[in-house]
Amino acid sequence: MQPSASELPDTVEAVRIHPMRTMGGTVCLPGSKSITNRALLMAALAHGRSTIHNALDCDDSRYLAEALAKLGVEVQWRKEDGTISVGGCGGPFPVKECDLFLGNAGTALRFLTAALAVTGGRFVVDGDSRMRERPIADLVRALASLGADISAPTGCPPVKIGPRPFVGGRVDIPGSTSSQFISAILMAAPLAERRVEVRVTGSLVSRPYIDLTLQGMREFGAKAFADDKRYDGEPVFEVVPARGYRGREHTVEGDASAASYFYAAAAITGGTVRVEGVGKETGQGDARCADVLAAMGCRVKKERDAITVTGGLLKKVDWDCGDIPDVVPTLAVTALFARGRTRLRGVAHLRHKESDRIASVASEIRKLGGQVKELPDGLEIEGTLGPAPSPLHEAVIDPWGDHRLAMAFSVAGLVVPGVTIRRPQVVQKSFPGFFGALEALGVRLDLIAKGGRGGPAPPSPSTGGPAGP
Repeated sequence: MQPSASELPDTVEAVRIHPMRTMGGTVCLPGSKSITNRALLMAALAHGRSTIHNALDCDDSRYLAEALAKLGVEVQWRKEDGTISVGGCGGPFPVKECDLFLGNAGTALRFLTAALAVTGGRFVVDGDSRMRERPIADLVRALASLGADISAPTGCPPVKIGPRPFVGGRVDIPGSTSSQFISAILMAAPLAERRVEVRVTGSLVSRPYIDLTLQGMREFGAKAFADDKRYDGEPVFEVVPARGYRGREHTVEGDASAASYFYAAAAITGGTVRVEGVGKETGQGDARCADVLAAMGCRVKKERDAITVTGGLLKKVDWDCGDIPDVVPTLAVTALFARGRTRLRGVAHLRHKESDRIASVASEIRKLGGQVKELPDGLEIEGTLGPAPSPLHEAVIDPWGDHRLAMAFSVAGLVVPGVTIRRPQVVQKSFPGFFGALEALGVRLDLIAKGGRGGPAPPSPSTGGPAGP
């Protein structure tokens, strides 16, 4: 019996998506990867026990949980209901010397680097070959200026830490490379001896993620705040360390980045998809993907805990995506089915994600027959909606080891016959149930085994996942 698409064992080489006339139904989102990782770290540093509900079980959060356990933190993960119980260490980690491997989990590696730099000990934090190409020098310099004994000779991982921890003070850090550097320092700061003041220099990308960090810190009992009223317009973030963190019950909101693929599916097929788990009150910036689609011609309805998107005749947009960089691959694919030339800008830092997301997205669009231009800070995509026949055609998509490419280009397969995603297991980094979610919405998939054999995937049972129309 062939395995279902929700499992995707290593024997599956590729997934072929069959077009469907109209996408429709309801999706229940998995927990947010970003919020899960923030909650995991703060619970580990807290006084007392924390219970994290609706946590996302994916490669990135597993890497972080395993690293925390190696550092002496009690982490109990109940996969059946998405709950994590964490016995906080109340400050510094019990283990004072070890090597930690975080794969290509950039969020986990950066957050943990700052936490280790404040708690003291001797550590080496490393990742896979792609992680060793992703910059971390700005974070290392900032931690060193706060007093930490830390180095990264190549400007990328591995990072050597200790034994001297940082004590606090004021630090300036560029905001254009990664907001995760700022979040990492802020989350470590409650354990410092002195107040920590982080001043952002230059443009700040992905600001909503920093706001998520501050919100989570306050929920776990820390005193942290932002000052956006400086005369020069550059924000300052401050943390008072006296209180530390306190264990608590915490529920993880649905993943707004994951929602974008289903919004886009509705947009390009002309269907209606209701996505539950993120609504109009969310602090996740990627929920604004729905606003971009509304500007492109979709109908969008926002409720407290759900967003519904109905597709229509799509048109071009010119959009600054600096606060929503993770949905750029989704929007780029959607733009192929619009009229006119769409410009997605303000995301030069996408060069340093799981792949170079400007180059990789452009490469795979060209495989489909689309026209695209790489910009210094984004992409220009020629839409194919118009009187002439569409130039788009079947293609085998290489996701470049990037989960977001695999999912975004799967959406194209709902309209373009013959779209096949190689190495689909990469989605396990942030959304292991993605292909099962497509199945539950009625999408027909072929799982292609190594050696070229494959066929339709049988229906898989849904456990807290998407429901059909």
